[in-house]
Amino acid sequence: MTSERAKRFPLGLEDLVREPRRPEGRPGEVRAAALAASAALNARQQPAKNSPLGSAGKTQAKSPARAQTQAQATSQAKPQAKAPIKTPVNSTLKPPVSAQAKPQAKPHATAVGQSSPARAAPKPAPVNKPAAKLNERASVPNVALNGALALTSERVRERMVERLRANGVTDQRVLNAMSVVPRHMFVDPGLAAQAYEDAALPIGHHQTISKPSVVARMIELAAAGRALNNVLEIGTGCGYQAAVLSQVARDVYSIERIKPLSERAKTNLRPLRIPNIRLHYGDGRLGLPSAAPFDAIVIAAAGLDVPQALLEQLAIGGRLVAPVGSQEGQNQVLTLVERLGPAQWRESRLDRVFFVPLKSGVI
Repeated sequence: MTSERAKRFPLGLEDLVREPRRPEGRPGEVRAAALAASAALNARQQPAKNSPLGSAGKTQAKSPARAQTQAQATSQAKPQAKAPIKTPVNSTLKPPVSAQAKPQAKPHATAVGQSSPARAAPKPAPVNKPAAKLNERASVPNVALNGALALTSERVRERMVERLRANGVTDQRVLNAMSVVPRHMFVDPGLAAQAYEDAALPIGHHQTISKPSVVARMIELAAAGRALNNVLEIGTGCGYQAAVLSQVARDVYSIERIKPLSERAKTNLRPLRIPNIRLHYGDGRLGLPSAAPFDAIVIAAAGLDVPQALLEQLAIGGRLVAPVGSQEGQNQVLTLVERLGPAQWRESRLDRVFFVPLKSGVI
């Protein structure tokens, strides 16, 4: 190097050491690369006299320094970024003992999240999929269950009871019974939303479940504020009126002439576990002499008159409530019959109603 060039470039070529490129990555990796570059620079600046090999030794001294720099940078950057990818998801990662690796524990999740799709972490084992699906199903609202809870809420039935009270039902026992019996369990699921409306609903076989107001009215007339022991119901249907009667009387006997409806009533009442209802399949016009006399008899079908067998099975002082009139539904009147003595009955005609016809025999 000439003197003029030396003035312009006072440093020798061996002193012109390019600072290693600052790697992009985690804070721990950047710090490791900087320390490695500083160590390499110090090694280059050592005088040649410290090396017994002269200029040849200077070349050999540089090589280990470079190797150490590359080894440290590689061990701190590349393997740490790949380690979470090769490690199974459920295994526990053990950080290196080196002090430089300690700050890398927190950024670990970020490195995995930034990895390319081709080198993404392996998918969980198939055995975990059923649990994931179960959790997914649990997070989805169950529509049917929510609908059932809404229908069974006390508030829904209380609104029905408030309407009954406004319509003149005053017997608190009857109102309490109407408030606790879940009417929606006795109708088809498609009609459950209408269960607490004051409407008669079809239950199949050309039969219906009576209006709540009619059920409450008939039971109130039959009870008349008395304590009821034995009660007979003619026309079980779906079992709803028997369930309400069970909350007012000690024992309830109910007869149904249509076999499928009798079985359906059993199915509807079974979950409620009502112990004082006894269902019978038979001709309701004949009554149930084996369990007579009855304190009250409720007939849920309309005949041209009240069958004599039922009048005979009514206890003295007992009350019978039945719709009487045309079986086509015209001019049916809710009728109250009171037995005053062994051969004396009193009849009172009350409200206009509409019921299915009372028939003989079984089907």
